[in-house]
Amino acid sequence: MRIVTFASGSTGNCGLISDGEANILIDAGISMRRTVSALKELGLSPQDLCGVLITHEHSDHISGLSMILKHYNISVYAPRELCEVLAAMKPELKSRLIAIPVNEAFGLGGIEVKAFRTPHDSKFSVGYRFEGSSVAAFATDTGSITDELVCGIEGARLALIEANHDLEMLLSGPYPYFLKRRILSENGHLSNEDCAKLALHLAKSGAWDIIVGHLSRENNTPQLAFDTVNAGLTGENVELHVAPMDKMLAVSVGDSVQCSI
Repeated sequence: MRIVTFASGSTGNCGLISDGEANILIDAGISMRRTVSALKELGLSPQDLCGVLITHEHSDHISGLSMILKHYNISVYAPRELCEVLAAMKPELKSRLIAIPVNEAFGLGGIEVKAFRTPHDSKFSVGYRFEGSSVAAFATDTGSITDELVCGIEGARLALIEANHDLEMLLSGPYPYFLKRRILSENGHLSNEDCAKLALHLAKSGAWDIIVGHLSRENNTPQLAFDTVNAGLTGENVELHVAPMDKMLAVSVGDSVQCSI
């Protein structure tokens, strides 16, 4: 089982979960051209996708969705409440949306997929758990660590979680006060320090590889995120990776390779 990030950050998010012949796109927050190029680099095309899963309706997660669906016959999967939000925002998507349950598994391309709620300041936000040849989880845009979030990701061998900001950089940085409050709220974004706590729980529940992603360009650096989370994993036998904002990172359970698109 493999997670590939095509882009991860405030300017765009798009990734892929693969297991055997099953390939599922997670979010579509970059251009169709970049998405198709990234798939091609993996030896895939949009026609090879089982579908697209959407985590929430913010533009950095759906900005490329309409163009992809205009050119390719792909279905979009999301919880009913999120489908309603997407249909209201982009009526052209309505016929391609398929509602899925929350906290209840459904099959997609041979992978068992389960959506779980994540605390974020969107109208409806979820992460996803995948069970196939192994277990993987995908949960960014999480303002706090909730029981539902922990339940959704624990036991995963491979997981992508959020390390959005370094607290000192955010507090001393140029963002206006209201934006800092939003990021720091329980429905905002996870700090490096809180990410370290979540990563430790993952490691203790059996994770072999952890990817930290959705880093802020202004309030974090890859090295800071890695160092902070890695310090919290002292003594744990787990591989830690940082998802680039605009390059590809591919991580299989117990293995990884990084390259540019």
